Amino acid sequence: MVGPARRFKTADIAQQLVGGFLLAGPFVVTEEVWVLARSMSVFQGVLTAAIVGGIGYGALYKADDRDPDREVDIGGVPVRFLSLMAVSFGAVLLLALAFDAPTTFLSGLGVERARWPFVTAKAVSVGAVFSVVGAATADSVF
Repeated sequence: MVGPARRFKTADIAQQLVGGFLLAGPFVVTEEVWVLARSMSVFQGVLTAAIVGGIGYGALYKADDRDPDREVDIGGVPVRFLSLMAVSFGAVLLLALAFDAPTTFLSGLGVERARWPFVTAKAVSVGAVFSVVGAATADSVF
C-alpha cells in the first residue's frame, strides 16, 4: 500500500445514489424487463449480478485512476465498491417496491405468487446493470 487510504465520505454515497436512481427508474417500470426476468434461469440471474460487479469494479478502478489497495476496505473489499453494489441493487429494489412493480407486472404475466421474490431478484439484477453505470459515473465524475 502506497500512501494513505482514501477516505470514503458521505458525499461519495450521495453521488452514487443520484446516479444509481437516475438510471434505475426506467428499467423498473418496463414490462420487458419483467418478462425477461421471468424467463431467466437462476444461473442467468447470478451471471447478471456478477456482470454488475464487473462493470462496477471496472468503472471505479480501471476506467478511473483509483487504486483499490489505497482505499479503506472491509475484509479486503473496498468500502467504495461495497457501497456501489448496495446502491446499484438497492436503488432498483427500492423503486420496484415503491412503484409496486412486482404486483403490477408479475400478476399480469401469470407468475405464481411464490415465485415473485425470485423473479423480482432477477429483474433487480437486470436493472442494476444500468444503475451501476449511473452510480459509478456519478462517483467518478464528481
